[in-house]
Parts: sequence; C-alpha cells; structure tokens
Amino acid sequence: MYDYDVAIIGGGVSGCAVARELSRYKVNVCVFEKEEDVCCGTSKANSGIVHAGYDAAEGSMKAKMNLRGNELMETLAEDLDIPFRRNGSLVLCLNEEDMPRLEELYNRGIANRVKGLQILDREEVLKKEPNVSEEVCAALYAPTGGIVCPFELNMALAENANVNGVEFRFQTEVQDIRKLEEGYELITNHGIFTARYVVNAAGVYADRFHNMVSERKIHITARRGDYCLLDKSAGNHVNSTIFTLPGKFGKGVLVAPTAHGNLILGPTAIDIEDKEGTNTTREGIDQVLGKVGMSVKNLPMRQVITSFAGLRAHEDQDEFIIEEVEDARGFIDCAGIESPGLTSCPAVGEWIADLLKERMGLEEKVDFVAERKGILKPEDLPEEERAALIRENPAYGNIICRCEMITEGEIVDAIRRPLGARSLDGVKRRTRAGMGRCQAGFCLPRTMEILAREWNIDISEVTKCGGNSRIVTGVNKDTL
Repeated sequence: MYDYDVAIIGGGVSGCAVARELSRYKVNVCVFEKEEDVCCGTSKANSGIVHAGYDAAEGSMKAKMNLRGNELMETLAEDLDIPFRRNGSLVLCLNEEDMPRLEELYNRGIANRVKGLQILDREEVLKKEPNVSEEVCAALYAPTGGIVCPFELNMALAENANVNGVEFRFQTEVQDIRKLEEGYELITNHGIFTARYVVNAAGVYADRFHNMVSERKIHITARRGDYCLLDKSAGNHVNSTIFTLPGKFGKGVLVAPTAHGNLILGPTAIDIEDKEGTNTTREGIDQVLGKVGMSVKNLPMRQVITSFAGLRAHEDQDEFIIEEVEDARGFIDCAGIESPGLTSCPAVGEWIADLLKERMGLEEKVDFVAERKGILKPEDLPEEERAALIRENPAYGNIICRCEMITEGEIVDAIRRPLGARSLDGVKRRTRAGMGRCQAGFCLPRTMEILAREWNIDISEVTKCGGNSRIVTGVNKDTL
C-alpha cells in the first residue's frame, strides 16, 4: 500500500499545472514543496509573458508545449479567474543586415504553426508602437502573444487542485529518493513517503532528483535573470511586448506591460553555480538598463520602484525534458522548464496527466470543479455594489495598501481561502498588497497585524517568506 498514487516534487507553475490536471481523476496526489507556499521559485520571478511560439526549434518539445499552452491559456484564465491579455509581441530588427535573421524567425514560427505572424515595415512598427527605437527597420509581429500574472496563475492552479482533492505538504523537502520493486520512497525532512509514480517538477533542482534514480544523467544550470519594475504611471509606454532578435542566451532583454499595469524590463541571462542565487547585482541591473534603451526610447527610469532576480532551469541540451525516465519506470521528468515554461504549463499539465491516465487507467471524476473564483476586489465593483459590500462587511472598506488600493477584506480572503497565505509574501502574491510604489512602506505593519490575528500567533512569529525570515522580535502584538 502506497501513501500516494502520485507524488509531485515542486509547487511551481509546472507542478501545480500537473496537480490540477490530475485532480480531474480518481487518484491520490500530493505535492511536496520545500518552501512555505507555492510559487516560491522560478515561477515567482519571471516576465509574465505568454509567448506566441515562434522561437523554439521546429519539432522540439519546447515548440509543441509553447503552442499548445498558448492555445489553452485563454480558457484556463477564464476558468481560474486570473488576468490575461493578448497584447501581441514585436521582435525588433534594428539593422538591415539582421533582416535574414528576422525572416528566419518568421519561417520558424510558420513551421511551428503560430497564427497571424507578420513582418511589419518601419512605418507600421512606429505606428503601432511610437516609443520604439527610431533605428527600427522592421519587426516580427505575433498577435497571439500575451501577458498573464504569474503569481495568480500558480496560486489558482494550486487552489483548484486542492479543492479537487490534491494534498499539499509545505516545508517538506525531499532529500533522497529510493526505487522500490514498484514505485518509490521519498525521504523528506518530515519522514518517509511512498508513491507509485513520481513527477519531478523541481525547477533548478530537477537534475538532482533525476540523477538519484537514473544512470543517464542530466545537468541543469541556474540562469539568473535580473529585472526592473516600473510604476503603473509608466505602464502605457508600450502596449505590446517588445523583444529584440534572440541570441545565444535566449530572447534578450524585453520591455513589456504587465497584467496589472506596470512596465517590466529584463531579464539578463547570467549562468551561476548557486541554485539559490536570486540576489540582484549591479552588473545585472546595469545590463538591463543598458540594453532596454536600444529597443525603446524615452523610458521613464525615474519610475523604477523595485528590482528583482529569478532563476531559470537551463538544461544543457536547451530543451524541455518531459517524459518517463527510460531506466526508472514510473518516474516522470518535468525538467529544464525555462522560457517558455510559464506559457507551456497548461500543456505540460495536460501531457503528463494524459500519460499517467494511460499508465494507471485513471477514471474521471463526475464532480470535478473546473472553475475557481479569485479574491473579490471592491475597487472593480460598480459603486452601488461596492457600497453594499462594505455595509455587509466593513473590512472591505478598510484600505490597508494605499498604492494598490487593497482592503482588509481582500487580505483576510487571501489568508482564509484554500492554501491560504501564511506570510507577508504569501499575502503580497495573492493580493498585491506591498507591490506598489512604496513597496510595503505603509502597509507592512497592518498586514502583519492581520496575519497574526487570523493565524492566532504573536506578531513576532509573522515572517516575510516562512522559515526564519521574521520581521520583528520581542514585540507583543498588542503594542502595534
């Protein structure tokens, strides 16, 4: 007898997409996540771009997953009540000598069956995006490109999976894996668990788990990407996602609006040895600031409100590894998931769930809940409805985060809903409280107070992101 039919290692967007798809079936699934919440690794620090699919090599798993993920994203966003917009993307050619490379990208996109691709001339590009560089010669336009909130996508997939029966074990680090005659033992910091099947969605650590069970080794490099985020006042500087022609290390530094109205610049592509190395560096930020001006002019850099860095799981063959391991039956890799991993996650979940459905003979549930409602935002309601809501629950009239206009009611919802927030970062990713211009300078104490009250803990136990990341010590909650 196994503890679980399927154990998923990793609570990022890929692992949670697999969990959500598997929750359609009568199967016992658990997600093991070493952090205190989902969306704590690669998934929390990326561009939020839904790629059209012209970049990946024809016939590659990246190309297949990208195209299918893009196709699925609109319906998924509607079902899960998350922000998604097809704003289109432009790949700029800034030199006539590079036109053959732009045409090559167009031809690859056509081969990948990307819909609506066009090569625009200089006048057409400037008409569409007046703030791109005057040096632009032409651009590849992909109308199916889009933007999504990566946090909300990850959270929504996890919540929906949980509502449909998937268990989540947080702060549970898988330290070793042992093959059984059939199935696997997962040795964790909270005991040993057994599973018939394992899905390895561990991001930059996926090679470590693969290599525990297989003689055919893989290697993943942590590739750091630095970003700058600008205030919402700069959010309309461009409407499309602006790329330059891709190079050896990927798609280059982009300029794009975000799903919530900010402007994002980045990322760099710096290979590092430290798989926890998410610190920003002067070198990285200088690269971002130096390159974005080549593609977009008059960027209001005084509106930068924060910088951050994330790690991409770059596999040596530059390809997604999504398959059952040949010499470790029942062990499913979901490895090397770098860009376009966010776009691809719905397709990755579908592909792995279909594989396990066939292997295990899974039966669909009749009571699967496909839809999930996000956190109610009073600001989005008509005035009369908002007033009625506040009369019924005054917490929705108490503004906690002034920059993003987030109320106490929204924060309480974020804490009480399935897989609710237990930390400041958990609240921030679910509600955006603390993501605005002042970067939590005003709302942090009040958010801490609400967390302490809702979880019935002392305020000194409230953390930024779990573990030992405490904000204050030796302070009683009654003193604030």
